[in-house]
Amino acid sequence: MLSIFASQGLASRREILRIGIAAIGSLTLPTLLALKARASGNVVKDRSVVVLNLQGGPSQFETFDPNMQAPAEIRSVTGEISTTIPGVTFGGSLPRLAQLADRMAVIRSYRHGISQHDPAAMHVMAGGNPTGAMMGTLYSRVAGLTNTATGIPHNMLVTARAMGPEFREFYGYTDAITQTGSVSAAYRPFDPSAGNHLIENMKLSIELDRWDARRGLLRQLDSIRRRLDHAGFEAADQFQHNAFDVLAGGVADAFDLSQEDPRTVARYSTRRLDPAEGVEQRTEYAQQFSPVALGQQMLLARRLCEAGCRFVTVTCPGWDMHGGGKEFTMVDGVNSLTPALDKAVSAFIKDVETRGLSERILLVITGEFGRTPKINEKGGRDHWGNLCTLAFVGGGLKMGQVIGRSDRTGSQPASDPISSQDVLATIMHSLLDIGQVRLMTGIPADVERVITAGQPIRGLV
Repeated sequence: MLSIFASQGLASRREILRIGIAAIGSLTLPTLLALKARASGNVVKDRSVVVLNLQGGPSQFETFDPNMQAPAEIRSVTGEISTTIPGVTFGGSLPRLAQLADRMAVIRSYRHGISQHDPAAMHVMAGGNPTGAMMGTLYSRVAGLTNTATGIPHNMLVTARAMGPEFREFYGYTDAITQTGSVSAAYRPFDPSAGNHLIENMKLSIELDRWDARRGLLRQLDSIRRRLDHAGFEAADQFQHNAFDVLAGGVADAFDLSQEDPRTVARYSTRRLDPAEGVEQRTEYAQQFSPVALGQQMLLARRLCEAGCRFVTVTCPGWDMHGGGKEFTMVDGVNSLTPALDKAVSAFIKDVETRGLSERILLVITGEFGRTPKINEKGGRDHWGNLCTLAFVGGGLKMGQVIGRSDRTGSQPASDPISSQDVLATIMHSLLDIGQVRLMTGIPADVERVITAGQPIRGLV
């Protein structure tokens, strides 16, 4: 932990800067000055997006479109459960979310047609945009790397590994969902798991009578960053850049879940669910996909949004359920993951609502693709890009509805398909004033085009 106290005289700005740099490694002043400042004006709305990425490809049948009128080899293996939306059912292992369906908007006609993991994952997180950059990267390219009021990065990644050393061996592949495409690598999401030791070092303590000096230093640094906005830099180490801003902004407390009411932590916790609910892993291989940290991840996502982060990606892997050998079948895979999904997401929805943040935080639940309608001979479902899981919660959108419908076999949309570009437009309209983006200077033309070109999903706004 870094503490700065000056026993005699006021600590100089240069000394504070020097000590701050020492705390996070080899961050140099030229590198720091290369950081981009947040866009000016009224471009940025006071809203955050949390994308819960169910890595591997969640089945549409066992989540939000059980399709129980289909033959046994097609319909949900967990049956269905009635929701608070009349006539709408969810998969049978999502009872908590079923009771919150009136706070959700489920899309049953989302299709992109890609059935390979990495290409599909990249496509979904980029909203199908031609720059290849994930949506959080596009946002931070417009809004700036960090929130200038708090110093927190605008684009962050929360994996199980970010929750502490005990989760170090959990699945951590994220390259396909954190790509920056043709945009500078400086805008890659900040990943706390890249250096958990940093969180302690970010806790900057300064005596109260030194506060004004610290604020003055930060104002000068921000001014320099703005003047260098068009310097044409390409950052080599975005992790160090964002680390300094987090340190300077004093937002390390956002990572400290011990500051939460223990009752809130318990409501989120997915560590010890009743074994009767199926939260057990079949094989040693499957242990890396255990959802025991998911509740903590979702709680951290809420705290990051409150601290000023505007795009948070939460990962929950293990949804690739082909069956046979070491792979999950649909029965054991869904039983291993959906109870944790059900508890963590329902706790998030209620928590955000209780804290008066439903209008300010948009939750998006999706994965790289859906699963094949017919269960295969190994008891699993294979990759399927023709119909994909997608749901929205909050963010000022119209909730309590199902948009679109699937065909009788759950294999493709039976109504106008929703595209990834539609998802991108919905998220960007939620986060940004699109009219103001069109008036901005200093952002790449291709970034401006993809952000401003589309229209939100009809019926949501």
